[in-house]
Amino acid sequence: MIAVTSFQVHYRQYLDRHGRVVQPVPESGQDAQTLLKLYRQMQLTRLFDSRAISLQRTGQMGTYASSEGQEAIGTGLGSAMRSEDVLLPAYREYAAQFMRGVAMADIYRYWGGYEQGMNFSGPREDFPIAVPVASQACHAAGVAAAFRYRHEARVAVCVLGDGATSKGDFYEALNLAGAWRLPLVFVINNNQWAISVPRSAQSACETLAQKAIAGGIPGEQVDGNDVIAVREACLLALERARGGAGPSLIEALSYRLGDHTTADDASHYRDPAIVEQQREYDPIERLRRYLMAQKLWGPEREAQLIETCGAEVEAAAAAYLDTPDEPPQAMFDSLYAELPRAYAGQREAAGQRGREDG
Repeated sequence: MIAVTSFQVHYRQYLDRHGRVVQPVPESGQDAQTLLKLYRQMQLTRLFDSRAISLQRTGQMGTYASSEGQEAIGTGLGSAMRSEDVLLPAYREYAAQFMRGVAMADIYRYWGGYEQGMNFSGPREDFPIAVPVASQACHAAGVAAAFRYRHEARVAVCVLGDGATSKGDFYEALNLAGAWRLPLVFVINNNQWAISVPRSAQSACETLAQKAIAGGIPGEQVDGNDVIAVREACLLALERARGGAGPSLIEALSYRLGDHTTADDASHYRDPAIVEQQREYDPIERLRRYLMAQKLWGPEREAQLIETCGAEVEAAAAAYLDTPDEPPQAMFDSLYAELPRAYAGQREAAGQRGREDG
């Protein structure tokens, strides 16, 4: 027998868990102002996340999916995308959404159950949060096909979890993207858990990045807690897609420090000691140490940043809490562009019930 072909999966990392440089930092990670913006975005997202959990725990918001420990993925990706690109997120990409213009209050309202849902004040062509696992992968292929058909230099970016790579939707989209050379970038947030199912039980593949091989596209693994590495990988993949060279896949290795959602209790299936060990890889602390080593940061600036970001988060929470309650018939108003006649009576009945209760 002879080898017909062979493949390799490369791993990208510039900063280790202590914030020390392990290989030369690329040009995209050398600008001080850019690094400070990345750090600010991760801190803002962490504070937003903490406030969301407190809102849910006090009965002021519905079930919420935390992004704690995974902020570098959304931040690195969001900073690499152009405004004309289209993001198709799962439910932990808050940092990327904020960088693209979505207001924090909008996300609070979404998890608060407001019927307008994701009628965000930000980018109008970005897709809504996809709670169904991997459904956004097929949508992303369609968006990218539209860009290719129109000869537009735009890229569809699909973010999904490690569990989503076991779904048929993902494989179908991957295959189509490769066959049609679509301007599409898949970003896998491999946070090691698909609810209570560990990565080891998800797939026999040594890496999730190697699934790109089946689609005939480039795939690489990146340290998802190294925001410089995530940003560089995304910049290269976006440039490749925008230039007509086709799709790419990036597996970003991270860890879900919190529960799957606030409706979950991960202590039933995870060893708390292992979770605490994973906190040593915190992406925010990693970049902070690097910035301090570069004489770009210090305790005084840290305190000021936490204060200003905290004020922004509190303002967003207040805007959410001040949002007027919606009438019962609102559940129909944001469901269809034009309400089917069959639902007209139900909408009227809901409105009548609301008036009686009010």
